[in-house]
Amino acid sequence: RRSTGSTTKIMTARVVLAQQNLNLNAKVRIDKAYSDYIVSKNASSARLIVGDKVTVGQLLYGLMLPSGCDAAYALADKFGSGSTRAARVKSFIGKMNATAKSLGLKNTHFDSFDGIGGGANYSTPRDLTKLASNAMKYSTFRTVVKTKATKQKVTMANGGYRYMSWTNTNNLLGGYSGTIGVKTGSGPEAKYCLVFAATRGGKTVIGTVLTSSSVANRTADAKKLMDYGFKK
Repeated sequence: RRSTGSTTKIMTARVVLAQQNLNLNAKVRIDKAYSDYIVSKNASSARLIVGDKVTVGQLLYGLMLPSGCDAAYALADKFGSGSTRAARVKSFIGKMNATAKSLGLKNTHFDSFDGIGGGANYSTPRDLTKLASNAMKYSTFRTVVKTKATKQKVTMANGGYRYMSWTNTNNLLGGYSGTIGVKTGSGPEAKYCLVFAATRGGKTVIGTVLTSSSVANRTADAKKLMDYGFKK
């Protein structure tokens, strides 16, 4: 069991995508609480602007590409149930843990929507690989995690528009032939993490590196594992 860092956001996305009658075009108003959270945690951000209306689909890009903890908060607030924000967030994290259980992830637990938890956010390479494999069954997830960069038009509070530009933190995209995802993670406890996936010749390899000592080592190990997988 290891701290998961932002690879947690794979589950955040998975919970959202499993909602019944999910409308990716539904708009979510960006609340001050989300930006305050980013500042207080010194967290990775999609630079969402208070008062803007951003669609659920756009929030998934903001979640998975720049690893926006503000986007994660917005999604947890939107898809959790309860009369207060705290209740909705708690409910959403409950859904994350229920999903982990239903997928048979026996060594996985979440205490946050983004990986910045109170030390009870953990998983294993095997569990995260199983989770990623399951999440890749959703076409929206596949589309988002293989995107290197995107420019999204969002509605401002005054009814005008602005463009948000997001770049994927996963340097295997374009750096390893056939890469189709999935998610980076990092943190003081998590060190450097990467859940990766690539397809070559009709064969897909998915795997996970946790607690690596640097971005360079994380990338090198992921490439070695994929090379090994494709040779099998």
